[in-house]
Amino acid sequence: MAFDINETGRAAKDAAFSLQALSCDEKNKALCAVADALIKNSALIISENAKDVAAAKEKGTSPALIDRLCLDEKRIGDMAVGVRQVAGLSDPIGELIDKWERPNGLRIEKIKVPMGVIGIIYESRPNVTSDAFSLCFKTGNAVILRGGSDAINSNTAIVKIIREALESVDITPDAVSLITDTSRDVANEMMRLDKYIDLLIPRGGAGLIRNVVENATVPVIETGTGNCHIFVDESADIDMAIDIIFNAKTQRMGVCNACESLLVHEKIAEKAIPAICKSLKTKDIEIRAGQKAFTLVPDSAADMIPATEEDYGTEFLGPVISLQIVSDVDEAIAHINRYTTHHSEAIITKDAANAEKFLNGVDSACVYFNASTRFTDGFEFGFGAEIGISTQKLHARGPMGLNELTSYKYKIYGDGQVRG
Repeated sequence: MAFDINETGRAAKDAAFSLQALSCDEKNKALCAVADALIKNSALIISENAKDVAAAKEKGTSPALIDRLCLDEKRIGDMAVGVRQVAGLSDPIGELIDKWERPNGLRIEKIKVPMGVIGIIYESRPNVTSDAFSLCFKTGNAVILRGGSDAINSNTAIVKIIREALESVDITPDAVSLITDTSRDVANEMMRLDKYIDLLIPRGGAGLIRNVVENATVPVIETGTGNCHIFVDESADIDMAIDIIFNAKTQRMGVCNACESLLVHEKIAEKAIPAICKSLKTKDIEIRAGQKAFTLVPDSAADMIPATEEDYGTEFLGPVISLQIVSDVDEAIAHINRYTTHHSEAIITKDAANAEKFLNGVDSACVYFNASTRFTDGFEFGFGAEIGISTQKLHARGPMGLNELTSYKYKIYGDGQVRG
């Protein structure tokens, strides 16, 4: 029997209306039930995830992308912690944003309300399933999930567990739905389901995001690929720079907040680059460098290969990093703004004025002073979890938590006013 996405949409829309009536306590109770269920059923999740991992390995998927796909007890525990943290956050629904009274006596209130039905199209990372559900549910939104074929077994198991946990506390399981048909045709249907879906959020590679942005009739928040830069300024503490770059590049290479591009001030290059390269080479990172690096740094001091123009704008998601030498902070800012995907960038410096110039001048969602780009994450920002990292400017930007999944409406109180 063919998958009926319209029926899924109708069920989610009905669920969204019932979710809006839930109290904060009811939502929190349900989220705690979901967290408990994830832990209780971790063996099932791991078993189903193993099928996805085996299939990925058989297809020759890169180790970095397999790492994004893998679940173990710790990662499932982290998923449950994320759900519980969302339960512990303040509920924004019904929050008063502003109020005022007009000269004619009308009293106006602006309050936060749910979006309605949120659609998520994502790839590889099955932990997104519980993150997306928890944030949407806490904000009174129903969610329709469409993961990739590479994680279908994992996602099916997780959504089944969530739906059963919701039923156990007398809440409609249609608060969360999974599109089990992973074909491109059904994904394209979902992008045009504006009768039922109020907001669409893609999470994945550049190709997926571009396809959604270009083809959806549902309003889209573009979550970005991450060509993240780190600039080592003239006054940088080299040991600090090495630690930050090593963390940003190697802790997890297949994630959007990993460092992909490195800029170094020309006055510190000869000393800093060999030390940075030596550190990265312990993790077999390939350094693709611009011509100026070969001029300033002796061949024997750093193992580099020539970079192409394309390398400066690439999200590698693996053991490769681009390197460019710049003359000052202004050139660093110009380079980043040319090649950035508007995700996360960092400056390593002791010069507070240069840091402030960098933070103000770089056009990205998150800009860091002496810290790793790996902190661009809803969990690390204190949001409990995240629905994605927006690289656009309208409605939301950066890690998206509860507030970014709300809209607002106006309540107007009168006592018989008519417009003259």
